[in-house]
Amino acid sequence: MNTRRDFLQKLTASFLVLNLPGQVSASTTDLIGQSYDGPTLRVAIMGLGSYGRRVAEAMQFCKNAKVVGVISGTPAKVSEWQTKYNIPSGNCYNYENFDAIKNNPDIDAVYVITPNALHRDQVIRVANAGKHVICEKPMGLNAKEGQVMIDACKKANVKLLVGYRMHFEPNTLDIVNQRSQGEFGEILSFEGTAGFTIGDPNQWRLNKALAGGGALMDVGIYAINAARYMVGQEPIWVTAQETKTNPTKFKEGVDETIQFQFGFPNGALATCVSSYNISNLDRFLVNGQKGFAELRPAFGYGPIKARTHKGELNYPHAPHQIAQMDEMAAIIFANKKPIIPVDGEEGLKDLKIIDAIYLAVKTGKKVALKS
Repeated sequence: MNTRRDFLQKLTASFLVLNLPGQVSASTTDLIGQSYDGPTLRVAIMGLGSYGRRVAEAMQFCKNAKVVGVISGTPAKVSEWQTKYNIPSGNCYNYENFDAIKNNPDIDAVYVITPNALHRDQVIRVANAGKHVICEKPMGLNAKEGQVMIDACKKANVKLLVGYRMHFEPNTLDIVNQRSQGEFGEILSFEGTAGFTIGDPNQWRLNKALAGGGALMDVGIYAINAARYMVGQEPIWVTAQETKTNPTKFKEGVDETIQFQFGFPNGALATCVSSYNISNLDRFLVNGQKGFAELRPAFGYGPIKARTHKGELNYPHAPHQIAQMDEMAAIIFANKKPIIPVDGEEGLKDLKIIDAIYLAVKTGKKVALKS
């Protein structure tokens, strides 16, 4: 295992300032280790909404990944993206005909950035077309869907990755490395809050049929996922309670606020909140016998701020999707093993916990988690 000094030397190696307006940025794969030197990952973006645009903008600064195609049900968006990103008409598809990417050698992977309920079928179709898949989180609506997606990608011999951008964020990785090196001693607790006040009541995120839930599926997954990699163990039980103050806006099956707790094999406890009705919930805190680490803000688009019992961490900020997509190129083409996994199995673990949280809310009982 590398020492913390070795890790930090790799993490801070070769910082370069990019010409991004209004922010200080850094190089991409150099942030998280040895650079990947191989073929460029040619990506088609499926779903050209606000996050799809954010990913595409960041990818203009990638070394090893490039936007080469689009899949959308809105012709005007396709035309706009063609012009902006110089995408040939032969790489433009809609939701009815995108199976034809099977015959397009210029596309290596598809990044699925659509409402949660569409992920399963779209991922399976992409896999059947012989293309690697990157799927936004949550990977599916539940663990059953997640397993079907994993099986389909294995059968098609393509990789399934999940858009866990924070797994490549330097402050996060530094803290995970410190934890693994024993800097905090035995971990005793984790606190995670993730929430904001959601706007338009007619948006898909508040539609049970499209979202599969509410705040837990959207932002709560950050706290779920972070609890696992910050503690460094898998939880063995969960309890949860739901609070709903506005049933008109947050209809049946769409959670407004959920408080949930995990127990870990070593006795550590995680206490978390996810909400669509409380703003400024963006904090992770891990406590150990010898020290602590705090991220605040912890999972937003940045800059991420971090400190430990030894002081502040000060990494330059770059859009998280730059490192994410460059590293995913290395994972797909060179089988690189990231510090924190981003494969379908990682996504499935979170879905199993989401299932357990909803069950705990429904029953009011502690739910055991199977390994």
